[in-house]
Parts: sequence; structure tokens; C-alpha cells
Amino acid sequence: MTRATDHIDHEIPELARHLPQCRGERLVTDGGLETDLIFHAGLDLPHFASFPLLDDAEGRGHLTAYYDGYAAIAEVAGAGLMLETPTWRANTDWGAEVGYDQAALDRVNADAIAFVAALRDRYRTESPAVGEIVLSGQLGPKGDGYQPAEAADTAAFADYHRPQLAAFKAAGADLATALTLTTPGEALGIAQAAADVGLPVATWFTVETDGRLPDGTPLADAIDAVDAAGSPAYFGVNCAHPEHLAGAFPDAAGEPQRWARRILGMRYNASTCSHAELDEAEELDEGDLGVLGAGHAQVSAAFPWLTILGGCCGTDSRHVASLWGQKASLA
Repeated sequence: MTRATDHIDHEIPELARHLPQCRGERLVTDGGLETDLIFHAGLDLPHFASFPLLDDAEGRGHLTAYYDGYAAIAEVAGAGLMLETPTWRANTDWGAEVGYDQAALDRVNADAIAFVAALRDRYRTESPAVGEIVLSGQLGPKGDGYQPAEAADTAAFADYHRPQLAAFKAAGADLATALTLTTPGEALGIAQAAADVGLPVATWFTVETDGRLPDGTPLADAIDAVDAAGSPAYFGVNCAHPEHLAGAFPDAAGEPQRWARRILGMRYNASTCSHAELDEAEELDEGDLGVLGAGHAQVSAAFPWLTILGGCCGTDSRHVASLWGQKASLA
């Protein structure tokens, strides 16, 4: 990962230019929170929702131990740290599945920001080698992160996601991060809702093994469409193995296209399997660190201005440490 301040700055909307990752600073972010807690900590997370852990001391203890592992990676790397709240499922539909109404969701989304803010304050004292620490309110798609979003207009998606974004803003988040988006339409609605509440938002798409979004849209076209109408802070890709991005690499000849320059982050899956295969899997596929690292090297060469690096499904601190050049073993 290289510093590319001049390259990045002219692409970033004014609202987000103060963010360190938008100034070329490298940030460690976490891995696959839910898969790590389910398969390694033995926790039951109904409907893949981790935000209810914020509501009891034991759950907060598990979350604290989880985030501490990534602060340690950032300290060794001399990099900054992106603290993402455990709120990927904390929206109206998924919240209802685990018994949270809108008032409860507003509270837990605000509590999530307060929780990571307390971690930030502790890391500043206990881990002085960690660089700038960013508080990100994380949100996910209205539906399933592996399936294309339902048909809805931009305004409907904006109305749906606005309450969560407003809760993050009121609680003091530095930005919001929308992960595992499957269609440009929902991404645009989120971008517009974030603009309404005055909070920078980063748009992260997921891709299938061919490098296209689950609805079939090429990654470049999705970014261009959202950027033209919504202009989020920047873009990223999550919940895909590096090998799956090969079909979406920018043309290596000449100046990189604008869509490619707008991608600042990667959060990889451990497994090379497709989303459909992962959906059917009963055991965790932790992948191969060598294959993951080789794939990331190719992605990094194609997008040398990346500033944010972490993991997604199947990854834990060992995978992310390895991506940052630190010794890790899955044995």
C-alpha cells in the first residue's frame, strides 16, 4: 500500500477531505466479525446480527477482545485504525428479526459509536504507535448481502437508511461505511441519505467471481453511476476474494480511469468460493494465507493508491496481520 496524497485529494468530495484515509494515510480495519465470533468464539448470532452484543457486558467483552486484535496490528504496522461499529444488521428489517424496534435501533446505533469511541480513547493512551483512529458507523444492505437488492427507487432506499445514518451522525461518527452493497440503486440511496444528514459515507460493493456486482453490473459502471449522482466519500470492495477482482481491474495502459481512482479500500473474504457456495457451506473456510497474499499483491498493483485494508467473511486478525506483512499462521 502506497501513500498517494496528490492522487487522491482531487477526487474526494469536500465533506470527506479531512478524513485521514482520504489524505493518503494507511488504515488497518477489521476482519470478518460475525464469522469470527460464531466459529471461533462460539457465539450464537441470530440472523448474523452482532449488534445485540452491545447490550450486555459479556457481549461487549467479546467485541473488545476482537477490536483489540486489530489495534495491535495497527500498532506494529505504524498505521492508523478504522474502528467499524458492529451494526451491519442494525436496520429496520433485520432489527425486527431480532426484536429491535426503531427506538431500540436508534439507541443501539448511537451506543455503538460511543463504544468504539471509548476504545479509541484507550488505544490513544495504551497504543501510542497507532496512527489516526477513525470512527465509522457501519451499515449493510436492506436485504441479503449475497443477493441483488429488491427493486426500489433511490428515494425509498434513502428513506430506509436515513434513520441509521442520522443516529451515527448524532453520536459523533467520523463517517458511515456501507458494506456489501449489491446494486447501484441502493448505494445511491444511501449516499443521498448521508448527504441529507451531513455525514460522509463510503460505498463498498461486493462482487461475484467474475468481478461484477450480484445484479450483473460491472464494478466500473456501478461506481460511475453512483459517483455521478451521489458522490460518496470514496468506494471500496468487500466480501470477495482478491482472485474475484481480476475481471474488474482497470486498464493498465495510460492514466487510471476515474472510477478506479475512487477505490480506496479492500476487505477480502478468506475463501475463493463464490457467494452461493459460501451460503451452502456448513464449516468455515479459512482459506490459504499464501493465496490471499498473492491475490492482494495483484490487487494492490492494479490499485496502488489503496489506503484501507482488512478482511470480511472467514477472516480474523491472523489474515489481516498477514495482509499487513506481519507473521501469522492458520495452523
